[in-house]
Amino acid sequence: MPRINLLPWRDELRTRRRNQFFIGLGAAVGAAGLVILASNFVMNGVISSQKARNKLLEDEIALLDERIAEILDLEAKKERLMARMEIIEQLQRSRPEIVHVLEELVRTLPDGVRLTAVKQSGKRVEIRGDAESNTRVSAFMRNLDKSEWFTQPDLEIVEVREAGAKSKKGVPQETGEFAGRSSQFVVYANQVSVTDDEEVAK
Repeated sequence: MPRINLLPWRDELRTRRRNQFFIGLGAAVGAAGLVILASNFVMNGVISSQKARNKLLEDEIALLDERIAEILDLEAKKERLMARMEIIEQLQRSRPEIVHVLEELVRTLPDGVRLTAVKQSGKRVEIRGDAESNTRVSAFMRNLDKSEWFTQPDLEIVEVREAGAKSKKGVPQETGEFAGRSSQFVVYANQVSVTDDEEVAK
Protein backbone atom coordinates (compact mmCIF):
# COMPACT_ATOMS: atom_id res chain seq x y z
CA MET A 1 0.00 0.00 0.00
CA PRO A 2 1.56 3.31 -0.94
CA ARG A 3 2.47 5.91 1.80
CA ILE A 4 0.88 9.29 1.65
CA ASN A 5 2.89 12.29 3.02
CA LEU A 6 0.42 14.38 4.86
CA LEU A 7 2.87 17.29 5.60
CA PRO A 8 3.16 19.81 2.91
CA TRP A 9 6.55 19.59 1.27
CA ARG A 10 7.02 23.33 1.45
CA ASP A 11 6.79 23.36 5.24
CA GLU A 12 9.25 20.53 5.51
CA LEU A 13 11.76 22.33 3.30
CA ARG A 14 11.37 25.52 5.29
CA THR A 15 11.94 23.67 8.55
CA ARG A 16 15.03 21.94 7.18
CA ARG A 17 16.52 25.21 5.97
CA ARG A 18 15.79 26.91 9.28
CA ASN A 19 17.56 24.13 11.14
CA GLN A 20 20.54 24.35 8.80
CA PHE A 21 20.67 28.13 9.32
CA PHE A 22 20.76 27.82 13.11
CA ILE A 23 23.35 25.08 12.89
CA GLY A 24 25.51 27.25 10.61
CA LEU A 25 24.97 30.26 12.87
CA GLY A 26 26.00 28.26 15.91
CA ALA A 27 29.10 27.02 14.10
CA ALA A 28 30.00 30.59 13.06
CA VAL A 29 29.57 31.86 16.62
CA GLY A 30 31.68 29.01 17.94
CA ALA A 31 34.38 29.69 15.37
CA ALA A 32 34.36 33.40 16.21
CA GLY A 33 34.70 32.57 19.89
CA LEU A 34 37.61 30.31 19.15
CA VAL A 35 39.22 33.05 17.07
CA ILE A 36 38.74 35.56 19.91
CA LEU A 37 40.19 33.15 22.46
CA ALA A 38 43.14 32.40 20.21
CA SER A 39 43.69 36.12 19.61
CA ASN A 40 43.58 36.85 23.34
CA PHE A 41 46.04 34.03 23.98
CA VAL A 42 48.40 35.36 21.30
CA MET A 43 48.09 38.96 22.53
CA ASN A 44 48.70 37.90 26.12
CA GLY A 45 51.80 36.09 24.97
CA VAL A 46 53.01 39.12 23.01
CA ILE A 47 52.35 41.41 25.99
CA SER A 48 54.16 39.07 28.38
CA SER A 49 57.10 38.83 25.99
CA GLN A 50 57.23 42.62 25.61
CA LYS A 51 57.09 43.07 29.39
CA ALA A 52 59.98 40.66 29.76
CA ARG A 53 61.95 42.56 27.12
CA ASN A 54 61.15 45.87 28.83
CA LYS A 55 62.33 44.47 32.17
CA LEU A 56 65.54 43.28 30.56
CA LEU A 57 66.09 46.69 28.98
CA GLU A 58 65.42 48.45 32.30
CA ASP A 59 67.94 46.19 34.04
CA GLU A 60 70.52 46.88 31.32
CA ILE A 61 69.88 50.62 31.56
CA ALA A 62 70.27 50.54 35.35
CA LEU A 63 73.55 48.63 34.94
CA LEU A 64 74.77 51.17 32.38
CA ASP A 65 73.82 54.03 34.71
CA GLU A 66 75.90 52.44 37.47
CA ARG A 67 78.86 52.04 35.13
CA ILE A 68 78.51 55.62 33.91
CA ALA A 69 78.45 56.83 37.53
CA GLU A 70 81.59 54.80 38.23
CA ILE A 71 83.29 56.25 35.15
CA LEU A 72 82.35 59.80 36.17
CA ASP A 73 83.68 59.15 39.67
CA LEU A 74 86.92 57.80 38.21
CA GLU A 75 87.18 60.85 35.95
CA ALA A 76 86.72 63.16 38.94
CA LYS A 77 89.37 61.25 40.91
CA LYS A 78 91.67 61.43 37.89
CA GLU A 79 91.21 65.19 37.61
CA ARG A 80 91.93 65.65 41.34
CA LEU A 81 95.00 63.45 41.04
CA MET A 82 96.23 65.38 38.00
CA ALA A 83 95.72 68.66 39.87
CA ARG A 84 97.76 67.35 42.81
CA MET A 85 100.48 66.12 40.47
CA GLU A 86 100.57 69.54 38.81
CA ILE A 87 100.96 71.22 42.20
CA ILE A 88 103.76 68.82 43.13
CA GLU A 89 105.50 69.45 39.81
CA GLN A 90 105.21 73.20 40.31
CA LEU A 91 106.69 72.88 43.79
CA GLN A 92 109.51 70.75 42.44
CA ARG A 93 110.18 73.26 39.66
CA SER A 94 110.10 76.18 42.08
CA ARG A 95 112.31 74.52 44.71
CA PRO A 96 115.62 75.54 43.07
CA GLU A 97 114.28 79.08 42.64
CA ILE A 98 113.41 79.31 46.33
CA VAL A 99 116.93 78.21 47.25
CA HIS A 100 118.38 80.79 44.86
CA VAL A 101 116.10 83.50 46.29
CA LEU A 102 117.23 82.80 49.85
CA GLU A 103 120.87 82.69 48.80
CA GLU A 104 120.44 85.97 46.93
CA LEU A 105 118.86 87.61 49.96
CA VAL A 106 121.80 86.56 52.08
CA ARG A 107 124.22 87.87 49.44
CA THR A 108 122.49 91.23 49.10
CA LEU A 109 122.12 91.77 52.85
CA PRO A 110 124.60 94.44 54.02
CA ASP A 111 126.06 94.67 57.50
CA GLY A 112 123.76 96.27 59.99
CA VAL A 113 120.61 94.83 58.38
CA ARG A 114 118.65 91.76 59.42
CA LEU A 115 115.53 90.17 58.00
CA THR A 116 112.61 89.28 60.23
CA ALA A 117 110.20 87.78 57.66
CA VAL A 118 110.13 86.73 54.01
CA LYS A 119 106.83 85.90 52.31
CA GLN A 120 106.18 84.94 48.72
CA SER A 121 102.91 85.03 46.79
CA GLY A 122 103.46 83.85 43.24
CA LYS A 123 106.39 85.88 41.96
CA ARG A 124 105.83 88.68 44.46
CA VAL A 125 108.23 88.64 47.43
CA GLU A 126 107.63 90.57 50.65
CA ILE A 127 110.74 91.25 52.72
CA ARG A 128 110.54 92.61 56.26
CA GLY A 129 113.45 93.54 58.46
CA ASP A 130 115.20 96.20 60.48
CA ALA A 131 118.47 98.05 60.17
CA GLU A 132 120.76 100.22 62.25
CA SER A 133 119.88 103.23 60.12
CA ASN A 134 118.15 104.40 56.97
CA THR A 135 121.55 104.37 55.28
CA ARG A 136 121.73 100.61 55.77
CA VAL A 137 118.25 100.27 54.29
CA SER A 138 119.34 102.30 51.26
CA ALA A 139 122.37 100.02 50.80
CA PHE A 140 120.10 96.99 50.91
CA MET A 141 117.80 98.54 48.29
CA ARG A 142 120.78 99.22 45.99
CA ASN A 143 121.92 95.61 46.30
CA LEU A 144 118.42 94.37 45.47
CA ASP A 145 118.28 96.70 42.48
CA LYS A 146 121.53 95.21 41.15
CA SER A 147 120.42 91.64 41.79
CA GLU A 148 119.57 89.45 38.82
CA TRP A 149 117.08 87.49 40.90
CA PHE A 150 114.87 90.45 41.81
CA THR A 151 113.24 93.19 39.77
CA GLN A 152 111.46 96.40 40.67
CA PRO A 153 112.27 96.47 44.39
CA ASP A 154 109.90 98.86 46.11
CA LEU A 155 110.45 100.23 49.62
CA GLU A 156 107.01 100.92 51.03
CA ILE A 157 107.40 101.36 54.78
CA VAL A 158 110.26 102.72 56.87
CA GLU A 159 109.65 103.25 60.57
CA VAL A 160 112.34 104.61 62.86
CA ARG A 161 112.09 103.41 66.44
CA GLU A 162 113.89 104.50 69.55
CA ALA A 163 115.10 102.07 72.19
CA GLY A 164 112.19 100.81 74.29
CA ALA A 165 109.59 102.37 71.98
CA LYS A 166 106.42 100.57 71.07
CA SER A 167 105.10 99.94 67.60
CA LYS A 168 101.81 101.30 66.34
CA LYS A 169 100.18 98.10 67.61
CA GLY A 170 101.63 98.59 71.11
CA VAL A 171 104.24 95.84 70.79
CA PRO A 172 107.55 96.68 72.52
CA GLN A 173 110.56 97.00 70.24
CA GLU A 174 112.78 93.96 70.06
CA THR A 175 116.05 94.08 71.91
CA GLY A 176 119.25 92.47 70.80
CA GLU A 177 121.48 93.44 67.90
CA PHE A 178 119.54 96.65 67.29
CA ALA A 179 118.54 97.46 70.86
CA GLY A 180 119.05 101.16 70.20
CA ARG A 181 117.51 103.24 67.46
CA SER A 182 116.61 101.19 64.40
CA SER A 183 114.80 101.51 61.09
CA GLN A 184 112.17 98.89 60.34
CA PHE A 185 111.24 98.41 56.69
CA VAL A 186 109.08 96.48 54.26
CA VAL A 187 110.30 95.83 50.70
CA TYR A 188 108.32 94.30 47.83
CA ALA A 189 110.11 92.87 44.81
CA ASN A 190 109.39 90.57 41.88
CA GLN A 191 111.25 87.29 41.62
CA VAL A 192 112.91 86.49 38.32
CA SER A 193 111.85 83.11 36.92
CA VAL A 194 114.40 80.83 35.32
CA THR A 195 114.00 77.63 33.32
CA ASP A 196 115.96 74.46 33.87
CA ASP A 197 118.35 75.28 31.07
CA GLU A 198 118.90 78.90 32.16
CA GLU A 199 121.50 79.93 34.72
CA VAL A 200 121.53 83.22 36.53
CA ALA A 201 124.97 84.74 36.74
CA LYS A 202 126.11 85.62 40.17
